[in-house]
Amino acid sequence: MLKKLLIGATALVLSSCSKDAPKSNNATPVAEPAAAQAPGFEQNDYADMANWLCHPDKASDACAIDLTATAIAADGTTSIIPFEPAVDPEFDCFYIYPTVSFDPTPNSDMTPGPEELNVVANQFARYGETCRLFAPIYRQRTLLELRTQMMTGQSTANAEMRYADVIDSWNTYMKDQNNGRGVVLIGHSQGAGMIYDMLKTDIVGSPDQAKLIAVHAIGFPTRIDPATGKAAGLPVCKSGAETGCLVNFESFRATAPPPADSRFGLADGDHRAVCNNPTELTGDGDGLHAFMPRQSLGRPAPNDYGVPVETPFVSLPDLLTATCEANETHDWLAISIKADPTDPRADDIPGDVLVNGEILADWGLHLVDMNLAMGNLVALAKSEGAAWQAAQTPE
Repeated sequence: MLKKLLIGATALVLSSCSKDAPKSNNATPVAEPAAAQAPGFEQNDYADMANWLCHPDKASDACAIDLTATAIAADGTTSIIPFEPAVDPEFDCFYIYPTVSFDPTPNSDMTPGPEELNVVANQFARYGETCRLFAPIYRQRTLLELRTQMMTGQSTANAEMRYADVIDSWNTYMKDQNNGRGVVLIGHSQGAGMIYDMLKTDIVGSPDQAKLIAVHAIGFPTRIDPATGKAAGLPVCKSGAETGCLVNFESFRATAPPPADSRFGLADGDHRAVCNNPTELTGDGDGLHAFMPRQSLGRPAPNDYGVPVETPFVSLPDLLTATCEANETHDWLAISIKADPTDPRADDIPGDVLVNGEILADWGLHLVDMNLAMGNLVALAKSEGAAWQAAQTPE
């Protein structure tokens, strides 16, 4: 049966896009001033567990949740996929979440709402299958401010404060928790943009770079320098055994490639946007191992996957495939759906952005970028972590 599952405009809580250009560290060095000027905001203390969503030392860890999934086969039969967190994982994962805050101010506050908890469940907690989890709260640009920026071209959000939170949390983690461990940096949309800033401003060329197992910065385009083959200062990952490299993609339906005005996957002449197919990096051919939400935040009823389920997540084996595609202006991950109208399983997935009932074609499947490939990304982190650990062992 043909069932088109579309997420409404309220589901922008899953993620959104920041237009900030990544900072550059290519300027000529200048002498430090005699005394640094104090910032015009109070800095957060990330030794305080109240400033973290996920942290091994936090009692009410937002990542310690039920991640059980129901796999729905093509014939409608179901099976339960239990979640098994890693026991004494050997490496860490550090996550910056996307634009989700409903706060009515340009920058969010430090009190997480349902939207922050929801996005951690959808995009990050499942990495706990292979690594320790760290996810700071930060005073991000809010959804309301994003809307204002898109309508007026201007923003009053404090970008310096936002970045200070992200880098302060990272520095606290490196000082108090890292202890020489490898770490996968993970982010989506605004969070991925913040990671590009971190790489260019503070990490690439510093001692911290040697600790990077990999970077999974999804849903915020970055371009490849044709002279170096690098993006955001890192090589682009070509296999699951490569470390210190970058993974990025922006997803669109194969039947609806990005229009010319889409910011996602946008190339610039010979500077092509990065598109990694996570299924190729993990050796899964072109098959996506998606973990879709049973119910999207803001929707009164569960998503219709053709067969009723009770678990928080749904897996759809052999339904979705992915390939990297390119045209003159864009590079993107094309998502194909192997639908069969004669079987009971739903023939489509949620993920389109809807405003007043109209699909915003330029956003593609941005809302579910990471859900679509979550199983592949976790497997990739596991293989990258193993490769990094092996490289640290003296022969």
